[in-house]
Amino acid sequence: MDRLSGSPECPAASAALADLPCETCDTGRALAARDLVCRDFRDALGSFATGVTVLTALAPDGKPIAVTINSFNAVSLEPPLILWSLSCTSPRLDAFRRASHYAVNVLAADQQWISDYFAGRDNDRFDPVATTRGLAGAPLIEGCSAWFECVNEVQHPGGDHLVFIGRVQRFARGEASEPLIFHAGVYRQLRGTAER
Repeated sequence: MDRLSGSPECPAASAALADLPCETCDTGRALAARDLVCRDFRDALGSFATGVTVLTALAPDGKPIAVTINSFNAVSLEPPLILWSLSCTSPRLDAFRRASHYAVNVLAADQQWISDYFAGRDNDRFDPVATTRGLAGAPLIEGCSAWFECVNEVQHPGGDHLVFIGRVQRFARGEASEPLIFHAGVYRQLRGTAER
């Protein structure tokens, strides 16, 4: 998963939150923002369940690239915009910055192995993964829950990450109804629906 990175003390988080007042959570434990460490921050963020996606594109040299992320989110319906972020230390950052298009592949529950495969820092081989060619050659992974093919619209610095906003050109839903879920540092699957 591409998540917050850094040493146990997170300078980016500490600097950004140094001036925030101390807050008390439900358990009554006071948390001083200046004492925040990346691990605690990551654990708190992990309380928010997300889907799992693989972003794909063609690098400037024409080779396909991919990275597993869980920072995918909707921005706007009109125009159709999405966002995701990538660590500034990612070896794929420059290639994604320069790509004209990219695809968001929303993984299905049975595709955990694909998430693990593309989570490696140096793995851009697509040999074991079945794909079709999308807009501007961005690979579309077969069997996903959904796909979003996007123009690389704009990028914004966001601390130790770069935030990408994509304008959706095409999208589709797959036959797989169950998405792959990531929560509290582990993969999960949906277990029915919540009662109202």
